[in-house]
Amino acid sequence: YIGKFFELKKGLHSVFNELREAKEYDYLELVINSGGGLVLEGQQFYNLIQEKFYKRTVAYLDNYGYSMGALLFCMAEKRVIYPYSDFMFHTYSGGAQEKGGEIKARLEHSSKKLEKFFYDIIVKQGFLSKAEFKQMLVGQDYWMGAKELCKRGIATHVILEGHEITAKEYSVSYTHLRAH
Repeated sequence: YIGKFFELKKGLHSVFNELREAKEYDYLELVINSGGGLVLEGQQFYNLIQEKFYKRTVAYLDNYGYSMGALLFCMAEKRVIYPYSDFMFHTYSGGAQEKGGEIKARLEHSSKKLEKFFYDIIVKQGFLSKAEFKQMLVGQDYWMGAKELCKRGIATHVILEGHEITAKEYSVSYTHLRAH
């Protein structure tokens, strides 16, 4: 269960260490109810998924996934939502406290690295267009509910009335229900 992406008394580090023991047939199942957190710890999840759970990760968006919670959801191969799941992409935030030249160098380096990380997860998978991504980087937030998550391919499945259906089936049934 993923809530916040902050290391609290070795909480996430113990989770990461346990996940590193995974075998080639293990699956990772994430239940996300998160307002976000630290991108660096989100990148640790990304690395673990790439190393140990590539094409074997399922994420459930249990209520909401904002910021890093949204990115983690997007890292899974199978992405399951509920009719009232809530979701939001936005750019990273941070700060720096060092000497002037060090702040500038760190900012330039971090910006390039984080923009590529976000781009690879969000744009390469087709979840936002390049134009939308550019707008996100300058402050645009992208809020989405179930219908939009299905339309964009962010959600692959929806749990509806006790059954798991594909996002496409949900979109068709949603459109049909709205027409009546």
